[in-house]
This record gives sequence, C-alpha cells and structure tokens, in this order.
Amino acid sequence: MRKEEIKTLLEAGLAGAEVAVDGDDGVHFAARVVYPGFGGLNPVKRHQLVYRALGDRMQQAIHALSLQTFTPEEWERQKPFANLQ
Repeated sequence: MRKEEIKTLLEAGLAGAEVAVDGDDGVHFAARVVYPGFGGLNPVKRHQLVYRALGDRMQQAIHALSLQTFTPEEWERQKPFANLQ
C-alpha cells in the first residue's frame, strides 16, 4: 500500500480532515489527522474513527500505523512545536 492511498482513504472517510501520511516501505506508516469530528473524543475513540475509515486494510495491507490525532484547534496550538523532537 502507498501512503497516498492511505491519505485518500482517510480524507474520504473523515470528510473535512487534513491528513499527512509518511512511510515508504509499503507496510509501516505514520499519519497526522486533523479532524473537527475528534472534538470531545478520547484518543482511543479517535483512533477507532481512523481505523474505521481504513476498513479491512488495517488488518491486511497496513502492518503498523502510528497516529497523531488533533482537532483543528489542538493542531493550531501544536503546530509551532510540530517539527521539534
């Protein structure tokens, strides 16, 4: 699977989401998802929404997916620190 496919699936499954995906080996990926629908949800519920958008691919084509999930407001506060390690 390609990172572009994951991005497309997430944007289609989470209408209005801003998605960035990294990973070049075809099975290990990292994604940042900024989605208004995450408001009021804990991290587990947010990840479940992401997994639902990916469907069966989470059990078949994607071996590992590291997630960062934010509401737009959370992302605005986080953005200045996003590139710091």
